[in-house]
Amino acid sequence: MSSSSAAVEPERPPVLETRRFTLRQRILLWLISWAGYLAISLIGSTLRYSISWEELPSSPDATYEKPVIYSFWHRTVFAGAWLWRKAGAAVMVSRSFDGEYIARTIEKLGFVAVRGSSSRGGASALLGLKGQLERGIPVVFTIDGPRGPKYVAKLGPVLLSRASALPMAAFYVALSDAWVLKTWDELMIPKPFSKALVRFSAKVQVPADADDARMTEFHRQLQAALERVTRFAEENVARVGSPEFPFIES
Repeated sequence: MSSSSAAVEPERPPVLETRRFTLRQRILLWLISWAGYLAISLIGSTLRYSISWEELPSSPDATYEKPVIYSFWHRTVFAGAWLWRKAGAAVMVSRSFDGEYIARTIEKLGFVAVRGSSSRGGASALLGLKGQLERGIPVVFTIDGPRGPKYVAKLGPVLLSRASALPMAAFYVALSDAWVLKTWDELMIPKPFSKALVRFSAKVQVPADADDARMTEFHRQLQAALERVTRFAEENVARVGSPEFPFIES
């Protein structure tokens, strides 16, 4: 990912809990993480991206803004990982075995993995993400992960926006041609040389004094933004490469 501003070297979050794995699990983690990294690198390098904004960024040639709290659906993680690989973005990942191989894969791509989830270690992970934002690092949530339900946004970005006094936004990556797996999220694996349209929503700032009722409303707005950018990207991905949706360097 290119950006007009100089890259900030992300600070690795402290290890809050050491997870022990069996020898078999350690071998599997090595194999799966390298296989995932190589697959994303090989296919991702052939994808042709275009970016569309509901609200124009401060820099006309930007492919993301920072520090912002971004959310996207789990099913687009493959194409999203390649797009964001140069951003040094911080991502919350589960402390489960599945979360560990995801963490190791994305760390090879340049991400910062912060362990925790909505069900375990969430509070400490949010503190770690807040620290990354304070250093100017963008934060990205796979917002219906790690296990669903599909297309249902969790509350984490709303809580983090209130705690950090920084805005949140949603994005979606639509693909012109993909293999769709029979998983809970219907994960999309892009076919080589596919077109990809990334649609970003307008930013929303959650005030520090937001009460429960207002938090519920901001959560509803996040869900609506995710649905809106998903619909737009899916409806327009075939037009990637046109004057309205030109290719970008990814």
